[in-house]
Amino acid sequence: MKTKILCILLIVALLLSLAGCASGKPASSQSGGTDAASSQKTQEKRVDLMQTVKPAKKEAEPITPEAAAAASDFALRLFRAANDPDQNTLISPLSVLCALAMTANGAEDETLLQMESTLGMRRDLYNEFFNSYLSAMRSVYPNALRLANSIWFTDRNGFEPKEDFLAVNAACYGADAYLAPFDGSTVQEINAWVKKNTDGMIPAILDEIPDDAVMYLVNALAFDAKWAQRYTDAHPGTFTEADGTKQTVDFMYSEEQTYLSDGSATGFLKYYRGKAYAFVALLPNEGVSVGEYLDSLDGAKLQALLANRSMETVDTAMPKFETQTGLELSGVLKSMGMELPFDEDRANFSSLGTSQAGNLYISRVLHKTFISVAEEGTRAAAATAVEPVPACEPEEEPKYVRLDRPFVYMLIDCETNLPFFIGTMMKPGD
Repeated sequence: MKTKILCILLIVALLLSLAGCASGKPASSQSGGTDAASSQKTQEKRVDLMQTVKPAKKEAEPITPEAAAAASDFALRLFRAANDPDQNTLISPLSVLCALAMTANGAEDETLLQMESTLGMRRDLYNEFFNSYLSAMRSVYPNALRLANSIWFTDRNGFEPKEDFLAVNAACYGADAYLAPFDGSTVQEINAWVKKNTDGMIPAILDEIPDDAVMYLVNALAFDAKWAQRYTDAHPGTFTEADGTKQTVDFMYSEEQTYLSDGSATGFLKYYRGKAYAFVALLPNEGVSVGEYLDSLDGAKLQALLANRSMETVDTAMPKFETQTGLELSGVLKSMGMELPFDEDRANFSSLGTSQAGNLYISRVLHKTFISVAEEGTRAAAATAVEPVPACEPEEEPKYVRLDRPFVYMLIDCETNLPFFIGTMMKPGD
């Protein structure tokens, strides 16, 4: 039986993902060697479906502590499952979570139950969560963290998306929808959209569109913020890897005022301008590996650690680093209990759309991330693609946290303490 591919693409500040509560206009199709005339021709092939789909406006409610804890727990479970103990790992759990939550709006029966169990919350609650999160993101220091979403699909081979699926993703995630020819011009246009909405940090997500692909859901997340207190300079120092290998890297030094400790690790929180977002560094105690420390964390413990941060002077040293990763997460998600959505015979995405060519299922979940941490601040971006296929009180003495061996880091929003990026730094020189 001939099958159909439904590609769901997610792009986020450091990673990729389906997210966004603010509608955005698509980027120009111009990219690489594409000229203005070619760009105009490409845009003429694309039809904006949001002219006919009228999503009902949803009023944003405050994010509950339970929802923030559930999202944090998914973030940690996903990172543990994806983490490479020997290499630098970086993901944007917010991107992946958002993309999968959007996808879940097309799932039914046992397929939906497995997705809800893996994500840790019912889909209606995640719709409410992202509607609220994205609304809050736009009103608090909106220029640092930006998310955008779009849905691209073709009508070839009899594929037709459900209007309710498009409408709920437009209402809760700000996703625009476009009917496109799914030829080379669509590859250029999607890549141009990704590049624009990740500030050029992720220049492309697609090499080509398979003949049986019918849909891409694309989320882009970009984070670009300056430190509240910038580092003045950097000096060479020694970083010791897990196997004892030593390398010389540039370290940045500062005195921070927020200290973190949970008995297994110590760390600090460094704010970005406006203090809506922060960089979190966690250094496992001597004798505790990064993997062992991650295994000890869950969403509730992470929320408690960040909520109970103490106001103490911390002398810190952190290596400058820049890293990027590209992951295919289908195996990771299956190991977390989400098997049916990837089963070409048993997956049920009947609320997403219909195809004459076969059953819709997820083929791949592609995730790209990038981060650069330097004296001035931090830049990060992510992209995720889901590809369904048919078939307290200060102390007198300061604390010291020297990140001169493997450590865990996160980018969080300070309202919910939700990590929208999680990484491990095993080899800062790589």
